[in-house]
Amino acid sequence: MENLPKNKKIILFDGVCNLCDSSIQFIIKHDKNDIFRFVALQSDLGLEIIKHIGVDVSKTDSIILYEPGKAYYYKSEAALKIAKELGGIYSFISWFSVLPKGLTNSVYDYIAKNRYKWYGKKDACMIPTPELKTKFL
Repeated sequence: MENLPKNKKIILFDGVCNLCDSSIQFIIKHDKNDIFRFVALQSDLGLEIIKHIGVDVSKTDSIILYEPGKAYYYKSEAALKIAKELGGIYSFISWFSVLPKGLTNSVYDYIAKNRYKWYGKKDACMIPTPELKTKFL
């Protein structure tokens, strides 16, 4: 874990999920301050990070926001913190964090449970273009 960038927030995502892939592309496009780095949950590094932070993969399977050496967040809390970091109009989404976590996680879980049915699934994780390669760990 020493090789992880300490000054970046790492988003672990489901690399075969079309919704997740679209979300990552959206975040990259709007990450004007170069805050985030990305790693697929299914990758060796993704699995190593999950083991290191002690996340029970049976409780989350779609997104984790990891701040090396500080904290990690998953489900709706991760999504809301990512929106806040994007700033601008997207930071307004973080206002949903005042709602009970049980409620926001229920909505998140419903979407996560249906994401393959609604958006489809890839056979393999996406391969970043040469321009985006530095954003992926």
